[in-house]
Amino acid sequence: MPLKDQIKNYARKAIESRPDEQAVRSMIRRRKPNAVMFDDDGIIPNNPRLPLIVYRGAVDLDHEGFDPGTIVDAVFESNDWGRSWRDTIYDFVHYHSQIHEAMGVARGSAVVEFGGVKGRRLQLKPGDVVILPAGTGHRLIEASRDFLVVGAYPAEGSYDECTDTRERAEASKRIAKTRKPKADPVYGRGGPLKALWADKKG
Repeated sequence: MPLKDQIKNYARKAIESRPDEQAVRSMIRRRKPNAVMFDDDGIIPNNPRLPLIVYRGAVDLDHEGFDPGTIVDAVFESNDWGRSWRDTIYDFVHYHSQIHEAMGVARGSAVVEFGGVKGRRLQLKPGDVVILPAGTGHRLIEASRDFLVVGAYPAEGSYDECTDTRERAEASKRIAKTRKPKADPVYGRGGPLKALWADKKG
C-alpha cells in the first residue's frame, strides 16, 4: 500500500485500544498451513522458490473491546510484520517484487485470485491469513460490502507495486534477491513459515 495509507493506519493505531502481548497470544489459533506454488505464467512471475501460505481461521476475532482490524494488526505487529494498512484489495492484478506480504481478513468475505489469471481463486473469511512471497500476483474478484483486510510486511525488503509486463524481467531479478522474513506473521519465529520456506536461497 502507498505510504499515505500506512501513515493513516499509524495514526489510527496511536489512538485505538490495542490488546497487550498476553492478550494477543490468546487470540492466535494453531492451524495447519496450506502451501500453494504458482508458476510464472508469462505475465506474472510469481515466486519460483517459495509457496503462498494460507492459514484458515488463524486469528480469533471474537474479543469484546477490540476491533477485528486492531486484533489482526496487533498479531502481525507482535511478530515484527509492520508498515500495516487496513482496506480492501486492489481489483487489478499486481505483485510486489522486493517484499513479502501478509494479509489477514478482519471483516466480511471475498474471493481473491492469487498467482495471476492461471492461478487459483480462494474464498477468504474472517480470521484467515494469507502470506504472499514476493512476486505473487493477486487481485480482488468479489467481496462483501464490509470486507476489510489488514496487510503488513516484514522488516526486510522495500515496498513496490508491479503491474506492467514490461517490468517482468527486472522484477524477476528483484524477486530472486528478496530476503526471507525472520518470523511467521502469525506464529512468530517458531512458526511453520520457516520450515516451509527453508533450504531456499534468500
